[in-house]
Amino acid sequence: MQHNIFTTMRSLKIMDGCKGTQVYALNPSGPTTGTGGGGGVGDKLLHHLQDLRASSIRSKSNRTFQATPNPTIKIAPENLLPYGLPVTDLLEPQIEPCLKSVDFVGTLADVYRRIESCPQFEKFKVYLEQCAVFRGLSDPKLFRRSLRSARQHAVDVHMKVVLAAWLRFERREDELVGYSAMDCCGRNLECPKAGLVSGYDPESVYDPCACSRTHREEVDDDILMGDEECSTSEEDGDMSFCIGGLEIRCTRYDIASLSRPFRAMLYGGFTESRREKINFSQNGISAEGMRAVEVFSRTKRIGSFDLHIVLELLSLANKFCCEEMKSVCDAHLASLVCDMEDALSLVEYGLEETAYLLVAACLQVFLRELPSSMHNPNVMRFFCSSEARERLAMVGHASFVLYYFLSQIAMEEDMKSNITVMLLERLQESAIDIWEKQLAFHQLGVVMLERKEFKDAQRWFEAAAEVGHFYSLAGAARTKYKRGHKYSAYKQMNSLISDYTPAGWMYQERSMYCVGKERMADLNTATELDPTLSFPYKYRAVSLLEENKIGAAISEINKIIGFKVSPDCLELRAWFSIALEDYEGGLRDVRALLTLDPNYMMFHGKMHGDHLVELVRPHVQQWCQAECWMQLYDRWSSVDDIGSLAVVHHMLANDPGKSLLRFRQSLLLLRLNCQKAAMRSLRLARNHSTSEHERLVYEGWILYDTGHREEALARAEESISIQRSFEAFFLKAYALADSSLEPESSVYVIQLLEEALRCPSDGLRKGQALNNLGSVYVDCDKLDCAADCYMNALNIKHTRAHQGLARVYHLKNLRKNAYDEMTKLIEKAQNNASAYEKRSEYCDRDMAKSDLSMATQLDPLRTYPYRYRAAVLMDDHKETEAIAELTRAIAFKPDLQLLHLRAAFHESMGDYVSTVRDCEAALCLDPSHADTHELYNKARERVNELQK
Repeated sequence: MQHNIFTTMRSLKIMDGCKGTQVYALNPSGPTTGTGGGGGVGDKLLHHLQDLRASSIRSKSNRTFQATPNPTIKIAPENLLPYGLPVTDLLEPQIEPCLKSVDFVGTLADVYRRIESCPQFEKFKVYLEQCAVFRGLSDPKLFRRSLRSARQHAVDVHMKVVLAAWLRFERREDELVGYSAMDCCGRNLECPKAGLVSGYDPESVYDPCACSRTHREEVDDDILMGDEECSTSEEDGDMSFCIGGLEIRCTRYDIASLSRPFRAMLYGGFTESRREKINFSQNGISAEGMRAVEVFSRTKRIGSFDLHIVLELLSLANKFCCEEMKSVCDAHLASLVCDMEDALSLVEYGLEETAYLLVAACLQVFLRELPSSMHNPNVMRFFCSSEARERLAMVGHASFVLYYFLSQIAMEEDMKSNITVMLLERLQESAIDIWEKQLAFHQLGVVMLERKEFKDAQRWFEAAAEVGHFYSLAGAARTKYKRGHKYSAYKQMNSLISDYTPAGWMYQERSMYCVGKERMADLNTATELDPTLSFPYKYRAVSLLEENKIGAAISEINKIIGFKVSPDCLELRAWFSIALEDYEGGLRDVRALLTLDPNYMMFHGKMHGDHLVELVRPHVQQWCQAECWMQLYDRWSSVDDIGSLAVVHHMLANDPGKSLLRFRQSLLLLRLNCQKAAMRSLRLARNHSTSEHERLVYEGWILYDTGHREEALARAEESISIQRSFEAFFLKAYALADSSLEPESSVYVIQLLEEALRCPSDGLRKGQALNNLGSVYVDCDKLDCAADCYMNALNIKHTRAHQGLARVYHLKNLRKNAYDEMTKLIEKAQNNASAYEKRSEYCDRDMAKSDLSMATQLDPLRTYPYRYRAAVLMDDHKETEAIAELTRAIAFKPDLQLLHLRAAFHESMGDYVSTVRDCEAALCLDPSHADTHELYNKARERVNELQK
């Protein structure tokens, strides 16, 4: 795998990119495993890992905040804390509403095996299961990739319609001003018209769609109907249908050819077969409709008929089993459905007449209008009741995936609503496979728990556990506890810990049913096993608050905020700060959490965050917009992402229509790995754009971030053609560099960045461009040019350029200078885990271990320290310890490179079965990873040899 020369671009920092955690490929040019002992493998990997760290890094930021040791709590004015201080009795960890396996690596491996081995027409089902597995991970790109694969392998129209709408929802195009629900993204994958075309063609989904072309068939219909009248002539007909005193002359043979019932009536033993005139008044069709039937019997077309006539034809086709006429009517009516009004008008006809395509077209509008259609009772009545599901099933449009999609949106909108419950009940009724039942039962348990319907919640959790979802036992324990059976809850979690490999969430849940030191011991164990769980930090922080140790409480909550930003943890720290009368710190955190969730309700849901901002603002210094820019520069320079986010929120309060600020906000959120909030900010930036070229740039970033690189490039080029701008050139450079590393491409990327730097922009963005330009120069071995770029970036306080300059010094064999540069970054940056990690390259092994230990302490989600330590252990022939080091991290972060490295270690130790399992799990995460494929194939051969 080639190294991406531009992984740091747009991230606004050299060591921490905004696109999520970078996956490092093991060196494709050399062997990744050895044939000898573990030491050889460890030695090679140790040196290779050090080489890898010379690459630019894209991973999450770290933020540390200093608190005074243990100041006395000074309660703030009552109006600022009307609900008092937080208490441990009101804290509970969430039961997550997703599939959670007690053997996640095994689950990934099993899903990958089944994807590879199942028949083509069955692949979409396994990809849907993979979607559900990935739903619980922090990286939404994995979920979207699986969703695209499911759509790619969809066989029928129903699946295509639902999955295409789901993909559209993941981009939330409903929030883009000027976009309608039926707009097409330009590819068959999500095209509303392509979704209504039956047939399995997985290779065509990424092709440009044909929805903008002239519909030849409709044109032909119009031409044909211009030549042929709506009834046959008297001379041509040999019989008549009489309706309401009118005669419709027909050709007996043509009418008989419509269906077997007509053939039996006109040529069989019925009296009508001997009559020239047949009374047809009692069959629910008008004379005009019967004339249309006569025309269709000859032409097989209906293009010129009015809507009510086509509906009559559809009804008659059902009554007399005219399959061809029904199919043509169905397709024609489906083509007429363009908006919600059409869908609501026609869906009843489709359901009554079992018109598959018509219902699909109406369903498509309902789904592509989500989430707004979720609040439309006229729409929801087609989904929520058992009777509604049965009606959809009769016409082939009730499925697990439909209700999975609907229920997920309902849970996001309002977890406790009756609509959510009804949709989940329909989900449960639709569940067939084991994983489907596990998910439906578990989510019903979660929702019932939220609604405080504990008896029903326990029943659903236990049903999920009975079909193999053992995480649901945590939910069952919680409901027992809520019903007053605390000891029973404790025994259940104790049994779970004994029966399976202990996980952090098991100890976290058991802590709920302990007291005192036992509770703290369980919470500490939970953090050791899974440091990403936020509840233990929150509980310990509030416990310290209750002991009047407010400084220690803030330090404790800082640990989780340092690598995993969430509204609830920011709220808690804001609560502490306001109690200390540190109003600036409290306001900072409230503004930051409102950026993540604009509707957040604070103090256990009793006060809107915006209201608290208004209460606290009079207690802090007020800044004008120019002072805000100065504050932003200061925080950006000190790599204070949350502080920067708070300043931007303040600036937007004064100028809410400023798209540039919304864009800055999105970049910060991406660096904090808050991708959902970042995409919302990008959409707002696009909506508030005051010019076409600016709007195109923001649309380009939206497309890029959702996996549409070519479309993003097209937007950038179109923007440049209208007006040359920094952001357009920057977007184009980033998108190009992210896909290609040829020398010619590198030269072009350099030119684009230089063009960007010639365009007007502020120092914050120019510092980033200089930083990224330096990165490209380094990859092109132009070290002096790179050093100049980094120095220029540092001159305008782009602090992250220290890392790039350190890399240059390292390549020039000036390790001491490199070490000093990283030390400067550590001293200046509030988020410095990556700086410790990078500095470890420029010192001896003992100092490197110390720096990497600090990096893990500040951000346990960074994978390089685990891989380095494992390689060192392997080099020291401590194979078991090396495997354990990787296993510890994989337990809470199933990362491609961690799995690959563990697979390589297993292979070097001769444990080929474990090698195969880890490779399969890694390939489930990234099926295109060449090194893992090579190791996988080699290990499978050895397994087969041993079995023989």
